[in-house]
Amino acid sequence: MAARRSKRRVRAPARTDRMPPIPRARQTDQQRAAVAEIAAGPRGGLIGPFIPALRSPEFMRRLQHLGEYLRYDNALGAKLTELAIVLTARAWTQQFEWSLHSKLAIERGVPRAVIDAIAAGRRPSSLGAKEAVVYDVFTELERTQGVSDETYARAVQAFGEAGVIDLIGVIGYYSMLAMIMNVARTPLPPGEVPELEPFPAKRG
Repeated sequence: MAARRSKRRVRAPARTDRMPPIPRARQTDQQRAAVAEIAAGPRGGLIGPFIPALRSPEFMRRLQHLGEYLRYDNALGAKLTELAIVLTARAWTQQFEWSLHSKLAIERGVPRAVIDAIAAGRRPSSLGAKEAVVYDVFTELERTQGVSDETYARAVQAFGEAGVIDLIGVIGYYSMLAMIMNVARTPLPPGEVPELEPFPAKRG
């Protein structure tokens, strides 16, 4: 792994965006209303996963309402939320999600060394107590589809039951966004390049 994240660049074959932006002239009234609603909120416009999700405008509306709470207002706070999001983006090798949220995580106080370790698929060596709980809940959920009694007790002590539910919600929500963008082949923002190496394919 490169010493600094800024040097990590992954060459990936060009892939066609399966669900590009729908021109306004081709949008239905319901789609235009959904676009106006998301533009009026904290996101300020239609980006990333909401572009393909607009194909089902009512789904997109409900999705983004849930996302507003989970991203901006949940019980974990911004730093731990962004940590959970980058862990999810790494698990799904979701380049758009990673490009946006790895930067936000650093801005919210997650050390760059932690981001680099996650990108490389390693457990970071410098996690704080609450950051370690987020990491362990995430990795156990991903690997075992559950959480051990020990990890659950640590999570409740760190965040309370409401915080545990919010953490699960963040992981599930951003997994859904990753699935949408991976299927739609949503491109990176202009000027960005892929930074994540694909994990080896899982075999069942």
